[in-house]
Amino acid sequence: MKVLYITGWCRSGSTVLGNVLAEVPGVVHVGELRFLWLNGVLGSGSNARCGCGLNHRECPVWSRVLEAVRPDGRTLDQHAADVVAWQEAHRTRHTWRTLRNAPPPGHTPPGRTPRDGWPATLAATYEAIAEVCGAHTVVDSSKYASDAALLSGLPGIEASYVHLIRDPRAVAWSWMQPKEYTGRRSALNSTLHWTGFNLAAEAVGRTHRADALHLRYEDLVRSPAGAVADILKLMGYSGPNPVAADGTVELGGNHTVTGNPNRFGRGRTLIREDRRWHTDLPRPQRAATTLLALPLLRRYGYETKV
Repeated sequence: MKVLYITGWCRSGSTVLGNVLAEVPGVVHVGELRFLWLNGVLGSGSNARCGCGLNHRECPVWSRVLEAVRPDGRTLDQHAADVVAWQEAHRTRHTWRTLRNAPPPGHTPPGRTPRDGWPATLAATYEAIAEVCGAHTVVDSSKYASDAALLSGLPGIEASYVHLIRDPRAVAWSWMQPKEYTGRRSALNSTLHWTGFNLAAEAVGRTHRADALHLRYEDLVRSPAGAVADILKLMGYSGPNPVAADGTVELGGNHTVTGNPNRFGRGRTLIREDRRWHTDLPRPQRAATTLLALPLLRRYGYETKV
């Protein structure tokens, strides 16, 4: 089974990218899988509906997946609470530790103790998703490099990685806008997270150079067919590209966890850049974001003028 894991920071286009890839036969995009138990089961997070519009407990896909990975003797709520607690030991800041402790290729790690059941749960969930959906490839856009770092140690999984990057000023502007499905962040808070998540994503990419690629959101939206073709090649897929020459794609239904509300979109969709931040991001926030992100702005080829 193959898993394509998208790393990077939020508001970078991972939802639309995942849903485009899901139009490839045998590929399923699950959205931000990491939040299935917090949002979908416990209901204590945000944006709790599945991409199909139903509650995750009622969704024909997630209800079966959740039941398949629930241990005997634990209720769904109890298991969800266990998973959320286990995930605390696998935050973004733990990415480098996970990479250092990763088993060599081909080595199956020893059984996990009950105090750290997240790796085993993640592997079992991918397997259940593939079985329920009849898929050979799972696209996970959770963007937690710490989880991406686990994949090489999970038995039966062939992993590849896309580090998706977007101009931090665009991301900061997006986070500053009020949205019904999630909270707001200041430009400073967003940029600090942008820096940390992208540095962690780089660490995963360096460790798995042959199976990883870097992709800027701006390049994705300006040449969607070409960008998607590169990802399909990384995935080992040689069939038709779902993106037409005019930059449109026919989006069907999906069963995504959390993510941008555009995951509820259906039908012929044009992949295009959201450039509102160029005129709407206030100058003080623009200057602060630029200065704070300056080293990575240069590394990723972005304009550095305030």
